Amino acid sequence: MKAYFLIIPVVFLATVTYVTWHLYRLAPGGKGISLIVAGLFLLWMATAFAGMKSGTLHDIGHTWMIAYLYLLIAFIVADIGVFLRLIPKGWMSANGYTLAALLGVTAIVLVAGGIHYKHKYREELTIKTEKPLARPLTVVLASDLHLGYGNRKPELARWIDLINAEKPDLVLFGGDIVDIQLKPLTEGKYAEELERIEAPVFTVLGNHEYIGREKDAEEFLRDAGITLLKDTVVQFGDISIIGRDDRSNRSRAALKDMAVPHGRFTILLDHQPFHLEEAEDSGIDFQFSGHTHRGQVWPFSWVTDAMYEKSWGHHTRGNTRYYVSSGLGIWGPKIRIGTRSEYLVLHICNTD
Repeated sequence: MKAYFLIIPVVFLATVTYVTWHLYRLAPGGKGISLIVAGLFLLWMATAFAGMKSGTLHDIGHTWMIAYLYLLIAFIVADIGVFLRLIPKGWMSANGYTLAALLGVTAIVLVAGGIHYKHKYREELTIKTEKPLARPLTVVLASDLHLGYGNRKPELARWIDLINAEKPDLVLFGGDIVDIQLKPLTEGKYAEELERIEAPVFTVLGNHEYIGREKDAEEFLRDAGITLLKDTVVQFGDISIIGRDDRSNRSRAALKDMAVPHGRFTILLDHQPFHLEEAEDSGIDFQFSGHTHRGQVWPFSWVTDAMYEKSWGHHTRGNTRYYVSSGLGIWGPKIRIGTRSEYLVLHICNTD
């Protein structure tokens, strides 16, 4: 495990050096211009790390991560092309046209990804059950809000308006409401905005609440009028809601050991979609998870698809239905490429 955490920064520094070297080589006009281009890229990288604790630099700095990713891919492809003699060597050295093309395409991708992120997709699902219901229910579910320096209060207000427009009977969050740091949430009084939700609200903890200070996150949720479920089963009308603690807590209760009600429609909230068979074995009707973001940007979506049985969307195992959300908010750069930001509107009703 220690070797794993050592490899990550080494690979990161190596790839940053690789991209910076290519930018230095591509810049036309001599050594002075090359140093300026490479220096600006590294300065942009510095704002990415400074932005983790600063609202002012957050959006500027974190876009560097996506620019770095796609420049890295472009340079790897170009080097392979040069090696195979598919691309002339001259295109990759002191060539202003190549540099302008790469930076221009990268800028277009960043802008398009930012616009795409702002659009929130409404996913709808109807589940019919033979279990007793006094009336049909509408439940809004969302995960991974990541409120903080990235997703600020005005954006949260827009999300609350979207939720309230559904006129839900119940609102469920799948964890990672807090993006690690509580400071921007308490200073900005985000709890007051969450209190505008016009329905009972339940949530579970995600790994980001644990990365920060779990107890502070719990206090914030109480202030926001949100009921936290930690290995807890609660009844809401004719349905049962089961909230598992995040797997960051290695001593969390096993689902099989929890008092899962039988004969009632059950909704399970579990932030990370590992071991989906547990819900099936326990007779859960519907499980909602998040966490994956489906990688946020391509090609990381390929990574999450390989890691999880289901990294995004609808899924079925036996009589259990699942939905793994790619998240309403986002971590880091507010950019989506090949993935989407979304919330789920779940209708539960009796079979005809």
